[in-house]
Amino acid sequence: MRVVTISATYGTAGSVIGPAVAERLGVPFVDRAIPSAVAEELGCTLEEALAHDDRAEHGLGRLLSGTMRLPTVTFGGVDMYVPGAMPLAPEEFVRRTEKLLKESARNQGGVFLGRGGALVLADVPGALHVRLDAPVRRRVLQTAAYSEISERQARKVIDDNDRARTAYVRHFYRADPADPSHYHLVIDSTTIPAPVCVDLITSAAEALN
Repeated sequence: MRVVTISATYGTAGSVIGPAVAERLGVPFVDRAIPSAVAEELGCTLEEALAHDDRAEHGLGRLLSGTMRLPTVTFGGVDMYVPGAMPLAPEEFVRRTEKLLKESARNQGGVFLGRGGALVLADVPGALHVRLDAPVRRRVLQTAAYSEISERQARKVIDDNDRARTAYVRHFYRADPADPSHYHLVIDSTTIPAPVCVDLITSAAEALN
């Protein structure tokens, strides 16, 4: 079974390239299904689970910056409370997410976008780890064009998401998600067209199996 992890900075078309690679390889694309499954297992709502998600624009980044202060659980110096039958500690959410990632990789393979996949699945034989990244300016232009928003708005979205995703990986894995040593391929998908990125990743994944 083929396993590909994709770490994508905001504005590099990870949500477009990931599903296309999965389709080409004939494996599932695993993205939002992870917090949904975790939320179901823990008995909390998807909205609550996304507050811990590394891609939630107003989730982890806001918690770590101290702009959201809710009582009960302390996380990164910020007090946090998750409504429901039980408090959901961030460490527990991440532990359950890791469990689902590993089980999915073992049982059916897949293309995994985000959630520290390259670190969580680093020991999976034959797994390909990919980083999509580019200079901020090019990501701003691509985001503005794709989302039909101003460049100023695009820059804010990118800054918020960059901080949240970097904080997620550094807090839970003591690692820098931009470190190229975590990956087999690092691709600038703002310069290389998405279909070519899909070809490159698919070819590399097939070469490892």
